[in-house]
Amino acid sequence: MADSTWITLISLAVTALFMLGTPVLLVIFYWVVGCSFVMGLTLDNTGAEMLNVFKDGFALLAMPLFILTGDLINKSGIAKRLSDFAYSCLGWLRGGLAMAAIGACGLFAAISGSNSATTATIGSMLHPEMVKGGYDERFSAATAAAGGTVGIIIPPSIIFIVYGFLMNLPISELFIAGIIPGSLMVLAMMATCFVVCSINGWGFLIALSFKRVLKTAIGAWLGFFAIGLVLWGIYTGKFSPTEAAGVTVGFGIIVALTSYPLNKLMGTSADTPIKDRSITSMFVVEGFTLKEIPSVVVRSAQITGILAPLIAVSVVMQQILSLLGAQEVIGGFVTGMGGYYPVLFTAMGIVFVAGMILESLPVTIILAPILAPIAASVGVDPVHFSVIFLVGASIGFITPPYGLNLYVASGVTGVPYFRLLRYSTMYLAALITVWIAVALIPDLALFLLPDR
Repeated sequence: MADSTWITLISLAVTALFMLGTPVLLVIFYWVVGCSFVMGLTLDNTGAEMLNVFKDGFALLAMPLFILTGDLINKSGIAKRLSDFAYSCLGWLRGGLAMAAIGACGLFAAISGSNSATTATIGSMLHPEMVKGGYDERFSAATAAAGGTVGIIIPPSIIFIVYGFLMNLPISELFIAGIIPGSLMVLAMMATCFVVCSINGWGFLIALSFKRVLKTAIGAWLGFFAIGLVLWGIYTGKFSPTEAAGVTVGFGIIVALTSYPLNKLMGTSADTPIKDRSITSMFVVEGFTLKEIPSVVVRSAQITGILAPLIAVSVVMQQILSLLGAQEVIGGFVTGMGGYYPVLFTAMGIVFVAGMILESLPVTIILAPILAPIAASVGVDPVHFSVIFLVGASIGFITPPYGLNLYVASGVTGVPYFRLLRYSTMYLAALITVWIAVALIPDLALFLLPDR
């Protein structure tokens, strides 16, 4: 039997496994191992290539550190303070709590860099509150899923780190380029919230109170400081993204360990309502004890243990696809489209379709090395294309049949996956609008870069 026939059969087999619910890591791994045997590549080669991904990838050290940062921020209570601030600013609008959930996703993303962590954290905190506040449970869960898409666009971003590592681009520039597009995604989803909630009459309104806004702003100051620290350090070049991740981990631990005893002295806890807190207690978060650090680290390690092998095996998959000539086939198809805009929108279409069936990491690792050089050949700025590519990949988080954020939101809220789709499509339309705008207006990605 010809090699091409064997590879086709292997591809069909792993596709069937994927449709049956096999984790994407195992699906890709089975395909890599099967194709390696067919092509005469040894398992030693596969293992060595997977190891080299991390041995030579210093920039990837930032990934587990930013994941740990997100868990520290959540556990310490900083994430809750950020969501309280967002609600105090937006609660007077129809759909204000849903809009606050989106805003809280943007603020949390600016510290954690992870889509799934953003969805899980904000969804678990605000979904019960939204349901109590008169929102449809399906819409509430879909809001958390959609809000999590900005987790990989607003810096710091784990996927920007991977993209920069693969394409040899300055990660700090990629982070800065994601600020405006990520902010536009948040605003577009907030507008969608307002329209949908106004039509359905969802949500209880609260009076806009300057005192409440001020109090919650004071309570969230540590979150604002963490966001500013990361952006300032990277934008000014004071530290690299990897160093920024280390700084934020240290910051999160110090804040948590010092806040816990101070809160005990003042007699406040996470359950104390904002109106009953003293101004003094708002300056510190709930925190946690030294004994709780191992459990936080273990949780972060579990997530890293899922993502790191996925990166390694996806790199090997990309290499095998290259040997099979996939780069030439896809490259020839895209190049054959002609000029700047045909190539750009064809590449976007490929990313969109891939995002429907794969997680953003394999999409990035497999397609970025193919599409980015073609886009550069027709005059697309490499940093601009990185933002276009990754905004498209982030949209895949709420695009069935895969839609990772939809699964995460379903898991933390208890709302069945398929019941989320009705309202996730509304957010999908808003995000695609922003995506097209970013593609057509390069300055949305490049304006903040000093040398562009």
